Amino acid sequence: MPLRCGIIGITNSGKTTLFNCMSNTRAESTSFAFTSNKSNIGLIHVPDQRVEKLAAIVQPKKITHATIEIVDIPGLTRGSSHGEGIGNTFLADIRNTDALIHVLRCFDDPGLPHIEGSVDPVRDKETVDLELQIKDLESVEKKIQKLDKMAKMGEKDARHGLEVLEVYKQHLGNMQLVRTAPVHEADKIWIADLFLLTAKPVLYVCNVDEKSALTGNDYVRRLQEAVSSEKTNVLIIAGALESDIAELESPEDRSAFLEDAGLKEPGVNRLIRSAYNLLNQISFFTAAPKEVRAWTIRKGMTVQQAAGVIHTDLERGFIRAEVIRMDDYLRLGSEHACKEAGKIAVEGKNYIVEDGDVIYVRFNV
Repeated sequence: MPLRCGIIGITNSGKTTLFNCMSNTRAESTSFAFTSNKSNIGLIHVPDQRVEKLAAIVQPKKITHATIEIVDIPGLTRGSSHGEGIGNTFLADIRNTDALIHVLRCFDDPGLPHIEGSVDPVRDKETVDLELQIKDLESVEKKIQKLDKMAKMGEKDARHGLEVLEVYKQHLGNMQLVRTAPVHEADKIWIADLFLLTAKPVLYVCNVDEKSALTGNDYVRRLQEAVSSEKTNVLIIAGALESDIAELESPEDRSAFLEDAGLKEPGVNRLIRSAYNLLNQISFFTAAPKEVRAWTIRKGMTVQQAAGVIHTDLERGFIRAEVIRMDDYLRLGSEHACKEAGKIAVEGKNYIVEDGDVIYVRFNV
């Protein structure tokens, strides 16, 4: 099952426009607040030229890209945590995602009124953060009550859990995000079952006008300064321009359009790849006449675990893996040439897969 990335933001920030540019699902985009009563879900292919280059060598019958599930969550506003708009439902949808893309409006348009009356991405970020913090604080306080009862019954671990949760409670009470709380990695187990909203990794996207697509603008610079301590990426994308590019079916027309705009590739391609990295994912590849395919795994997985992503039988009956570096495969031009050049490594079950590995699994069930 693909990992899920949620798109969040204030209403009329351009979330749905970007969703439509990335996804195989088309969602309605309007200039009115609260017109949508459900989140939109789509599957997106992760742009990766290595798939096409590998396929050009192997000439398979089928090509399969890595995928991510993307969820366009309708716009939040002040009071969403208490059910304003129809925000309470959408906060639950956010809880079911693995990472967040936070779209912030960084353009002026008199024809598209801002719900707060003015454009201010820093304020909008703080508005959304506050609504998520309020829900997280509620969740933490409920678990504190539960652990307090357990501690009074003499459970030693519960007492330590209370200490950890009090750190989170104080941090949230100071209007901070769970992911920035001063807690040891091992102690994060105490919130693992809560799926806290502000614990999720986040990528900020500044939605700008076309003339700001390359260099950004004052709105972008203010947002970059505001999130400089969060150790996350800030992407600049012109949503309206991306929408025009997505409407073009001809690759030649797209190339010409991009060249006129001064872009090397659609901004949504950068966004999708950034989301993939945000989810801590890498790709390994299988290459055969039947199919060339990119497989998604979590960074740090062993080759035996990666084999299980292909099929559980491969993990269960794993014997060894033959691994070719993608650079070697593309440079030498075939599996046979890699073998002749001594570029096929035989790896055991504890080998840690690297991004771009071309893998052949040997197994016996």
